[in-house]
Amino acid sequence: MDKERCSWPGTNNIYLEYHDKEWGVPVYDNETKHFENLVLESAQAGLSWITILKRRENYRIAYKGFDPAVIAEWGEREIIELLGNSGIIRNKRKIESSINNAKRFLEVKREFGSFSNYYWHFQEGVPIVNHWISKNDVPSKSELSEIISKDMKERGFSFLGPTVTYANMQSIGMVNDHLVTCFRHREITNL
Repeated sequence: MDKERCSWPGTNNIYLEYHDKEWGVPVYDNETKHFENLVLESAQAGLSWITILKRRENYRIAYKGFDPAVIAEWGEREIIELLGNSGIIRNKRKIESSINNAKRFLEVKREFGSFSNYYWHFQEGVPIVNHWISKNDVPSKSELSEIISKDMKERGFSFLGPTVTYANMQSIGMVNDHLVTCFRHREITNL
């Protein structure tokens, strides 16, 4: 018998794998994962998440394993190279934003000791566990995502509005938005 899960992954194997193993799992001390999520979530703006997940491995290669110190040094040559890469989203503004965000990421890391310390300090390191019954209950943004997004904008980050920030919060487990009927809701709550 299949486990009951959130409806959004449908039957797509990429979505199912992401839902069942990653989405909502708290990410604390993995700076690479934090930066990867920021790049991918901002690349997703205006697109479906499956579009990004299908390209994630290409992004990992194109973005040199998501090392923000490497990406912060990129310039016009790398932008042109990425614009020619059909394995990623070829949007110049999003690519330029990822380079800018790498620089801001490193600044935050210097100030807070890690990006994780910065991001999680907004809720004292404790995930928010919601108890949604229907996918229609799950918001696209929250008061907290607006606060974090505003702070990040003031720090110079781009392409990380409240909706993208909320999606990132879900992805890295700052918020558990699995439906209460989903087997992952309890598993993640008990981590």
